[in-house]
Amino acid sequence: MNRAALPLVLGGLLLVLFPLCLLAGQVWINPFDPAGANATVILAQLRLPRAVLAVIVGAGLGAAGAAMQGYLRNPLADPGLFGVAPLAALGAVLSLFTGFAVQPFALPAMALAGAAGGMVLLALIASGPRTGLAGGVALFTLAGMMLSSLAGALTSLAISLAPNPFALTEIVTWLMGALTDRSWHDVALAAPLTALGLVLLWRAGPALDALTLGELAARSMGLDPVALRGLMVVGVGLVVGAGVSAAGVIGFVGLMVPHIVRPFTDRRPSSLLLPSALAGALLLLLADTLCRCLPLAGGELRLGIALSLLGAPFFLHLLLRLRRGLA
Repeated sequence: MNRAALPLVLGGLLLVLFPLCLLAGQVWINPFDPAGANATVILAQLRLPRAVLAVIVGAGLGAAGAAMQGYLRNPLADPGLFGVAPLAALGAVLSLFTGFAVQPFALPAMALAGAAGGMVLLALIASGPRTGLAGGVALFTLAGMMLSSLAGALTSLAISLAPNPFALTEIVTWLMGALTDRSWHDVALAAPLTALGLVLLWRAGPALDALTLGELAARSMGLDPVALRGLMVVGVGLVVGAGVSAAGVIGFVGLMVPHIVRPFTDRRPSSLLLPSALAGALLLLLADTLCRCLPLAGGELRLGIALSLLGAPFFLHLLLRLRRGLA
């Protein structure tokens, strides 16, 4: 395949599969009888916003994973490593714990506040005029791991101290990640934030390309490590925060997608961003459609669980491949 044609192929697949996915579900819609079985209401109010949100969240997570792997020069990097996703999840959990989630936009607002707090903490910990590029990457990674551990502990504490069984059920269900019962309000919230984050990650592309040549070569080409770090913190924070606020915790998209599309590119981070965004949108759209179609006694399979079942073996495959490469 022509590498320049990869975004066109992925975009074409997305355009073809998007309307087909709208027809699938527990109630299948006959395209030749769109008036049957309340098809108009099902499509316009239930499936269309859900599918659009899957594309938005998937595109953001896919691009964030590609950018992070380029910045950290680590093929196992994932948006959760930065601590932004766990802190965004913690903000949403606190809204459910305190009961503020019953207010309009309270849960997304607190999730975004958690992501913003993660971005600020990362910037404060990992930035500084004397921090070199290599040291900054190491600090960035360690700070993200620390924030992830802290957010995970506080989330577990909130679950253990849940004020009532209803709040506990809501917290656990939300942490599983899903696009069920999402509306156009969620789309309106996630779309502009994800778009802004994608623009910032795209601007970081040339600097990420220079970074693949090594720190000294990148600096000789005029790379500003502080500016690059800022683009990564804000860009990843926006797309991950928007995704978590709209869909809950959905993992492994940022890990799997760049590895799937990388062999079809020239392996430069900048050329990987757009294909990863499109492939992430495809992956989440198809995974959500599959969850909607599977018949389960207790309802739908949660999207976060489905992707974890897919992502965990993929992660193990990467680890085994890396071990063979080091042997």
